[in-house]
Amino acid sequence: MAGERLAQGLAELAGERVDHRFKGLPPDAEGRTVGELAAERRNLFRDGFTTPVLALSAESVAHNLALLETYTERHGLAFAPHGKTCMAPQLFARQLAHGAWGITAAVPHQVRVYRRFGIDRIFLANELVDAAALRWLAAELAADPGFRFVCYVDSLRGIELMDTALREAGATRPVDVVVELGAGEGARTGVRTGAECLELADAIAGVDTLRLVGVAGYEGEVPDATPERVTAWLRRLVALAVEFDASGRFADLDRIIVSAGGSAWFDAVAEVFAEVPELSAPVLKLLRSGAYVSHDDGHYSAVTPFRRIPEEGALRPAFRLWAQVVSRPTPEQAFLNAGKRDAAHDLHLPRAQVVRSGRDGTLRPADGITVTGLSDQHAWVATERPGDLEVGDWVGLGLSHPCTSFDKWQLIPLVEEDGTVTDYLRTFF
Repeated sequence: MAGERLAQGLAELAGERVDHRFKGLPPDAEGRTVGELAAERRNLFRDGFTTPVLALSAESVAHNLALLETYTERHGLAFAPHGKTCMAPQLFARQLAHGAWGITAAVPHQVRVYRRFGIDRIFLANELVDAAALRWLAAELAADPGFRFVCYVDSLRGIELMDTALREAGATRPVDVVVELGAGEGARTGVRTGAECLELADAIAGVDTLRLVGVAGYEGEVPDATPERVTAWLRRLVALAVEFDASGRFADLDRIIVSAGGSAWFDAVAEVFAEVPELSAPVLKLLRSGAYVSHDDGHYSAVTPFRRIPEEGALRPAFRLWAQVVSRPTPEQAFLNAGKRDAAHDLHLPRAQVVRSGRDGTLRPADGITVTGLSDQHAWVATERPGDLEVGDWVGLGLSHPCTSFDKWQLIPLVEEDGTVTDYLRTFF
């Protein structure tokens, strides 16, 4: 059933008409369906695409999907990649095909998108206290016995709000919850002390609208993170699961969930989760990394665990934003037609990687070319030599931070190395 809904949803995406909503696409594609346009296998550089245009490398995406599947299988981890990175159902489908247990969400809107496309296992890495969202969730759980939903709790007030809303909604199934252990003082969400965790577990046991199924957290928020500090926090998380189980708080479960894992420390998660002892039920060791699917040329290229464990493989950056030189006012300065509306800039500025000649289409490295700033619709570029760039050249930019790259584009070409566009990824932000 879930597979049929996903297939139907993807077919509907392919049937969507291309129009002015989707920037960068060829103007003469207006009125075609996305599927029809994909079948034409146009070339990104020669067949009418306008700049700026964001492209995803088909080869790099395929490589990254396969690598994390292999990695999680090797280390005995279940995988619920964080869908907020891309919000692209076509990529969710491929992640599930590569063995993902489910998809992680951050907010109720994302859960609704996932359900629209038939995702039947969703991990909400947040406390859910919105009464309207809880009413919707109660109805969704009642309508589909196969739907598995899990979310955080980290406060007594949150438990109270959830219980009240679910009771008023006439919920017929309890909502599965995990106690979120905070990553330390000054970190983000989550319970700070073991005593508070026990207090929450007692409160959950006192209502019939919630069911405690495990513990979770996010090691990426450990203050002043080092391998030692991250490992110590992960061991606290495992110890909490062991304590809950020893006191009978996981009675009658078919699976106990222990979950962590962003994109910077999944090697530490794998190492510590390998130490989880036998509990009263099998343990679902759930990793939630999301940025891996596209990786990047900035933040994640620097912090990826594969730098520490190169023998396990390497992720490949998949993004390239193509922009065009529209002004060359001095020998030392140029301006591209891509800016803050097109490129992620919250962590690092884009990096010039390659230049495609506007005269003959030849490629050359972007040596001596540096993006120094972004306006809304312009990139400020410094050049070392007058001949480095001329008006009309295309510049391929590497980006930092996938989560703020995907959200600027509603339809993203998936491009093979020779420039052939094989598909278009629809995002829902």
